Amino acid sequence: MGKYIAKATETTSENRVHTATLAGGCYWCLEAIFSRLRGVNKVFPGFSGGQMDNPTYEAVCDGKTGYAEVIHFDYDVDIIDYAALLEIFFAVHNPTTLNCQGNDIGSQYRSAVFYHDYYQKMVVIEIIKHLTEKGIWKNIVTEITPFEKFYPATIDHHDYFKNHPENSYCQLVVAPKIKNLTALFAEKLR
Repeated sequence: MGKYIAKATETTSENRVHTATLAGGCYWCLEAIFSRLRGVNKVFPGFSGGQMDNPTYEAVCDGKTGYAEVIHFDYDVDIIDYAALLEIFFAVHNPTTLNCQGNDIGSQYRSAVFYHDYYQKMVVIEIIKHLTEKGIWKNIVTEITPFEKFYPATIDHHDYFKNHPENSYCQLVVAPKIKNLTALFAEKLR
């Protein structure tokens, strides 16, 4: 995907570790996926894009806070770049369903990229353009929004797939996404 990306680069700063915040349905899925990638540091599940301070899981699940379930993480640009992260992001969730991923329904499950700088904004715009032009996805509804705040989920939601592989949601929803990730992006895994 790199050849389709805006001319700006992540190498313009001395800092080789950058931050990303992504929403694509239940954060248990995205956390399990992105925590397996080389170059991605600890992935935190939580909430972004809403209106209240310190939202709770219950309040967000109610769907009235404006928050999305997200993952928030740092990544080393010498190992994996933002375009590769977004390529994986768009491969592991459906960016064409508004406020819905499978049976997870509500604005808290929307597809969104909370960009941290101009470079990230341009990369996501270019990737969406590329995916649309190539017919990989049509009618992408992914929200592109500047990052403002991140509120981490309570500790019982961290590493959920790893800690609860027997959970039916993990078996029916998360595990197939991990299998898909392994099939498509084996070279990016730890």
